[in-house]
Amino acid sequence: MNVLGTAAGAEFSAQLERLGISPALAYRNLGSDELARIAEELKEGVINSTGSLSVNTGKYTGRSPDDRFIVHDELTGDVVDWGKINHEFPSDKFGALLEKMKKSVHGKNLFVFDGFVGADPKNRLPIRVINDRAWQSMFARNLFIRPTAAELESHEPEFTILCLNDFEASPAEDGTKSDVFILIDLTRKAVLIGGTQYAGEMKKSMFSVMNFLLPERGVFPMHCSANIGDRGDTVLFFGLSGTGKTTLSADPNRKLIGDDEHGWSDGGTFNFEGGCYAKCINLSREAEPEIWNAIRRGAVLENVMLDGNTPDYADNSLTENTRAAYPLGHIPGAVTPSVGGNPQVIIFLTADAMGVLPPISKLTREGAMYHFMSGYTSKLAGTERGIKEPKSVFSECFGAPFMPRPAAVYAKLLGEKITEHNAVVYLVNTGWSGGPYGVGKRIKIQYSRLMVTAAVSGMLDGAGYAHNRLFNLDVPESVKGVPADILDPKNTWKDKGLYDSAAQRLARMFVDNFAKFRDVSQDIVSAGPRASP
Repeated sequence: MNVLGTAAGAEFSAQLERLGISPALAYRNLGSDELARIAEELKEGVINSTGSLSVNTGKYTGRSPDDRFIVHDELTGDVVDWGKINHEFPSDKFGALLEKMKKSVHGKNLFVFDGFVGADPKNRLPIRVINDRAWQSMFARNLFIRPTAAELESHEPEFTILCLNDFEASPAEDGTKSDVFILIDLTRKAVLIGGTQYAGEMKKSMFSVMNFLLPERGVFPMHCSANIGDRGDTVLFFGLSGTGKTTLSADPNRKLIGDDEHGWSDGGTFNFEGGCYAKCINLSREAEPEIWNAIRRGAVLENVMLDGNTPDYADNSLTENTRAAYPLGHIPGAVTPSVGGNPQVIIFLTADAMGVLPPISKLTREGAMYHFMSGYTSKLAGTERGIKEPKSVFSECFGAPFMPRPAAVYAKLLGEKITEHNAVVYLVNTGWSGGPYGVGKRIKIQYSRLMVTAAVSGMLDGAGYAHNRLFNLDVPESVKGVPADILDPKNTWKDKGLYDSAAQRLARMFVDNFAKFRDVSQDIVSAGPRASP
């Protein structure tokens, strides 16, 4: 076996051999420029006019949640919340598929990234990512935390991702649902991915792993972005893909900690990742300059069409789930290492496709618990296979697809953190106003920014509030720079009767969804919407 790359060494070769992997050539921890050059030579992608690497992920341009499984064994059997999201997979089938994947790469070239998940040294997880595509190794280098030269010399991975785009499963033989598979084995400490080129499966698999491991340490894992101000004030932004986590946390007046995955320990907040994975659909220099400027040499563009020498990030001819993967350092002033303090302001982001929720409201502690467990939002087009337009959903903890444990486990941690640090929580709707999707318009990002700024700065602490009785929310009567009439969503609908009907329908959806939770205190239940029978 030949090994090329930083701090290659005999120990690294021995580790691969102990895994039973014998490639002809292993490229280890190459730099972005070298990986981009190799990817272009192998015709995996093209270095475009921005200097970034453009790739096409082929058939799959989003996650495949129905093909994600967790191995059911003694470790996970009574802990994982099995069901429609967390699918069971037999341990012996995992082992057999792993052996087949190992044999498939014998004598071939592989790309290896060794690094970490978690910026907090006390809670970080050493990982190894093995790919059969150069561009996916570049993705891993951008999204996970890169080690120092000294750390790489002594790197001993605790978890391994084996992601082979060219390997497809045989459902009848391998026990998968299709030729695509994302398998997590928490006992073997390994993730197997095959049949899909969508690189986001790697980052979300490790997010699921951290969401399983950290609660036992008393650390709250979160599907959120985070930034920090000059005063050291950390703010969290919870929300599903497309709700604005990346956009709203990339604030020129604050420093970015991370855009998607974090932990909250007794010592404060820390990023799981070393980069950002931003949506590019309808991206503009004016509305999102930090993300626009981050797309340059060293970044990877997934399924983004370019028009000549001008970046046309709004082109959605391939998918609405166009993405850019870039290191945190591409955002000016990003925090290094990416850690912050204990947050005192928390923002829940929802993209209400029905167009009836207020654009901003203040939550009580119990209200925060209710909305965290509910996780109401809309799945936006392209983030998962089969999603063509916004679809109203309830995603527990604002990240149900990645949460192996029951929602109550994470909600309990949130409640403890809110109480301990006296955190204030706001619900911000970045979705539609004036009507549902297809009739109304999406709330302007400029207005969402102004509302978030008012919440973060403390301007809303002493503001007057109007109580929305149906949704049981306290809505500020004014926000500087935001037209007063949009704060009450009913004002933006031409037909007020249609608004009332839609609002009642959503309130009933909240109540019906929350009924699935058992042994929840009445204070939390009473903090939610009040729907008529």
